[in-house]
Amino acid sequence: MTIDAATKPVPTVYEWMGGAPALEKLFSEFYGRVPNDALLAPIFANMSKHHVAHVAAFVGEVFGGPKVYTESHGGHPNMIRHHLGKSLNDTQRKRWIELLLECADELGVKDDPEFRSAFVAYLEWGTRLAVINSAPGADVTEDAPMPAWGWGEAKGPYIP
Repeated sequence: MTIDAATKPVPTVYEWMGGAPALEKLFSEFYGRVPNDALLAPIFANMSKHHVAHVAAFVGEVFGGPKVYTESHGGHPNMIRHHLGKSLNDTQRKRWIELLLECADELGVKDDPEFRSAFVAYLEWGTRLAVINSAPGADVTEDAPMPAWGWGEAKGPYIP
């Protein structure tokens, strides 16, 4: 990413990635492969037909896009509730990231170091949080604010 700060504002991660169309394409490809993945298929066996759009909207909002997930789907508290009691493990978490990044590479999602650093950092943070929140009896903050992710730093006030 090369931005002339004197003439152009720095785009959000959402804008740099290509906005909603890029996220929807990525998550559509990814979740299209999940049913054939031995580790991930059982987790998403009852996935709704709206799952791709919801995840794309959530990640888009985290990356600085429109507040679609918060306004239409209950924000971060709702995402947390979707993970409660799922007992996700680190092997599944790592596979989720691996498959998503395979899809990103195959679809030609931007691969400049700055973007991929921010993208992978969020995936690591978010999936680790999902594993923590999914543990039986997890003590979670269900009303946590929506995270906001930028170029190398978490901007949200939520730190578990």
